[in-house]
Amino acid sequence: MILARILLILCMLAPALTGGALAQVPLLPSADQPATASDSEVQDDQSVRQLIEILENDAARQALIERLEGAAGQDASATIEEPAPTLSVARQLAEHTRALSKTAGRAADAFVHVVQDFRGSINAALSTDFAQVRTAAWNLALVAAGLFGSLMALRIVVIWLQQRLAGRVAARGWRVRTGAVVAAALIDGASVLMSWGIGFATALTLARDSGGQVGVNESLLLNAFLLVELSKLLVHTVFSPRSAALRWIPLSNSDAAYWSFCTGRLISLLGYTFFFVAPVLSSSVSRDAAAAVQVIAMTASVALAIIVVLQCKEGARARLTEVAAERGNDGVGQALLLVGRYWHVVAIAYLLTLLVAWFANPDGALPFMLGATFQTAIAVLAGMAISGAISRVIRFGLSLPEDVRQNLPLLETRLQAFVPRVMQIIRLVVVAGVVLAVVQAWGMFDALGWLGSERGQEIVGSLIAAAFIVLACVVLYIVVASWIEFRLSARAGKMPTAREKTLLSLFKNAFTIALVVFGVMLALAQIGVNIAPLLAGAGVLGLAIGFGSQKLVQDIITGIFIQFENVMNEGDVVEAGGKSGVVEKLTIRSVSIRDQTGTLHLIPFSSVDLVSNMVKGFSFHVAEISVAYESDISVVKQALRDAFERLLETEHKNEIIDELDMQGIIAFGDSAVVVRVRIKTLPGKHWGTGRTYSEIVKTVFEERGIEIPYPHITYVRAKGAADASVPFGGDDNQRALA
Repeated sequence: MILARILLILCMLAPALTGGALAQVPLLPSADQPATASDSEVQDDQSVRQLIEILENDAARQALIERLEGAAGQDASATIEEPAPTLSVARQLAEHTRALSKTAGRAADAFVHVVQDFRGSINAALSTDFAQVRTAAWNLALVAAGLFGSLMALRIVVIWLQQRLAGRVAARGWRVRTGAVVAAALIDGASVLMSWGIGFATALTLARDSGGQVGVNESLLLNAFLLVELSKLLVHTVFSPRSAALRWIPLSNSDAAYWSFCTGRLISLLGYTFFFVAPVLSSSVSRDAAAAVQVIAMTASVALAIIVVLQCKEGARARLTEVAAERGNDGVGQALLLVGRYWHVVAIAYLLTLLVAWFANPDGALPFMLGATFQTAIAVLAGMAISGAISRVIRFGLSLPEDVRQNLPLLETRLQAFVPRVMQIIRLVVVAGVVLAVVQAWGMFDALGWLGSERGQEIVGSLIAAAFIVLACVVLYIVVASWIEFRLSARAGKMPTAREKTLLSLFKNAFTIALVVFGVMLALAQIGVNIAPLLAGAGVLGLAIGFGSQKLVQDIITGIFIQFENVMNEGDVVEAGGKSGVVEKLTIRSVSIRDQTGTLHLIPFSSVDLVSNMVKGFSFHVAEISVAYESDISVVKQALRDAFERLLETEHKNEIIDELDMQGIIAFGDSAVVVRVRIKTLPGKHWGTGRTYSEIVKTVFEERGIEIPYPHITYVRAKGAADASVPFGGDDNQRALA
């Protein structure tokens, strides 16, 4: 039969496709020749014979194929070249308004006919078989009693177990608490499944008496129960109204109980209405009755949700204001203040839009909005969980083992400065991911399609590669800085020399500069920036600096030679550029010297003509002591040797590396003879050793009566001064000054 219809269609198309003599054969009766049953049969036979002739003739068959291909091509081109006309915004609004009005009219009609449908159904049931209706209602009531009664009984045990579990993990870490939350959810889910099993067993028992098949109403109730209670399980897991230790969201017990109660009631109202009550009414009463009940449930749910939003408006605003104040009203804090001021308006607008969309297109708009809302909620909750974990990491920081802190005392400080910044970047990435997920859910932008495209993969791959390069550079810097710190530490096995300190510090500075330059260049190259002009510009800039900053070039060249000749290192006491003191920092361009007063001098190498290192290799304390001309020089020398022997008994004995160098008399002064001795010490130890030796020498000289002369000025009385009015010996006549 199907083949005959196809042949008939081809026969009807053949005159228009082949032309010529075939086109002159009439397929339909003319107006003056009305068709009869016999004429139609004759005409069909002729059409079939004509089609057979076409298929047998090669030329005619080829012409038919070409005509068919041409017609198909014209249809395709017409489809491509003539797109459907685009309606204006006003026309689209008019269409949506008309659809909404039709839906509202149908809903009103449903309300009008509900009572009539119920009355007719009851009359039909009374007229047919009241016992059957009573049996069905009784079976449904028994199944409901089995479901909800067992759930209430099991919920008592579940609450007890969850409270015991919360008491055990109340003071534990977040990992243990997360495991406890999962365990509590599994316990609650097990109670739902057990209740469903009891209800299903009840339905099977009742079905055995009525033929062994579970009724449709009982199946609808079982399915609705499982779906609704598992949805409420997620709400209980998130809010945990009875156990604060198992709560993911930072809410008080009263707020958690309130939100859990309201959300659970909304889920129960919508779930049991749409998945149980409405299907039962549709099958037993009418579709209008089911639609009316759905309208009532949906309107009541939206009204209840709006009431909840208005009740929580001030509390949510106060909480967001408090969080913003804790953050110091920064950028995120200002965003939280804005959300707290207008969140209820957005929520109410969303609820009303949801209701209107359901009225207009319950089969298309509502599933889309519910799916987009669910995806948005999942994305936001996941983002909040990740952001909370990041905040905990930033708040508590990192703690290294004690031995690592002793060997690398600065590593923990570097990590505590580096890790929070990385966590902040990860938080921004998470926020961007949440925004993309929300945009994708509501169909505003096809983020997944863009990420799957070649351009999107190229951009995302470039950004990820640049981020990994920057991260690798930072990690490499921390590793190298920690290794240098370990080498400079006394726990590396030996004390580092001054030369090692200097070279390692210079290497750290040079490595840091090179790492920053190469890291920035590679990261820019990954994101598509042409770095060839940057390299050329850097070369030209370096050449310009070389010509225009001769002092800088002189500083660097002189510094290179100073380092090459190893004339001074960090920690040395030197005199350079007219300043003397301890070398605190030595770079390739300058030296930082701190003098005895604590003043830090930065001296460029271009101004250094002479470097005097006072602690290179060894040191000498040179003591030049003046004694009176009347003193016995041999006694003085022996006293100086005895003072040296006493010095060897002090704490400076390990600093002295040679015997006393007695050089004897080196000068004859106006009132004293100068005797010189030298004491050879370790580098930089001659100052402390010399001070102690001077104290011992003074003590020995006092014990042996050796005089250390000092200049005297004597005023001599002039002749005839005895007759003066002022007696001799007055303060104005004679005075001895040291």
